Amino acid sequence: MENKRRPEKRDAPRRADRFADRPAPAEEVEGQLEGRNAIAEAIASGRTIDKVFVAAGDTDRGLQRLAAQAKEAGAVVVPVDRRKLDAMSTTRAHQGIIALAAAHEYYAIEDLLAEAEARGEAPLLVICDELSDPHNLGAILRSAECAGAHGVIIPKRRSVGLTATVAKASAGAVEYMKVARVTNVNAAIAQLKDRGVWVFGTAAEGSIPMYRADLTVPAAIVIGNEGDGMSPLVRKNCDVMVSIPMKGRISSLNASAAASILLYEAVRQRQ
Repeated sequence: MENKRRPEKRDAPRRADRFADRPAPAEEVEGQLEGRNAIAEAIASGRTIDKVFVAAGDTDRGLQRLAAQAKEAGAVVVPVDRRKLDAMSTTRAHQGIIALAAAHEYYAIEDLLAEAEARGEAPLLVICDELSDPHNLGAILRSAECAGAHGVIIPKRRSVGLTATVAKASAGAVEYMKVARVTNVNAAIAQLKDRGVWVFGTAAEGSIPMYRADLTVPAAIVIGNEGDGMSPLVRKNCDVMVSIPMKGRISSLNASAAASILLYEAVRQRQ
């Protein structure tokens, strides 16, 4: 019997990625919002929207409704080709709409404490020590808002700000959570201590498990950098170092996951 050669196996054609030829943006622009939920929450919160770019010819009713709401709020709505949206997008998930809004207002630490006082609650704050991943910061803002925290503190240098990716990752929480941007985290910690706030650092080798920490007091929870954790001086300036019990084989948690766990332990204790 004649042996027939099998046809050579060729790689299956790959679906073209419309973002493949576009280099990643060097720096995100604060004030650019992407995605339907982020823009809807910005409009609902009363934030000033200057211009909205929407995919031309898209018949999605939800998208059309959102564009109409933006126009009613005073924004200029510009239909554009999706390729223009792709080129503008920094999240690569614009969902057919991008808005240019007024830059986010940053608050002072006193504003965060005043928020707690206005609610008649002991302050509950999160301090992010040089977080570089915008998805982490966005997720922390989302958890902080859901847990009823009174504000988040970030440093001006070596830290991500309130960019489009942060806004999208926060699922709109960035519109409601007060964020203070400080020159020096250690000076901010000293200011909080002067106002009677206890500062809780987080580390695997913390001196006490989080369940034994009293989070009913005025509290600020410090979350360290994704790679190195808290800087040595910030760690030294914390009042208490707490640990999250780890029962598995992996010895660390994502920064936003750790923040969520500690925030909700505070919520549980304050019930």
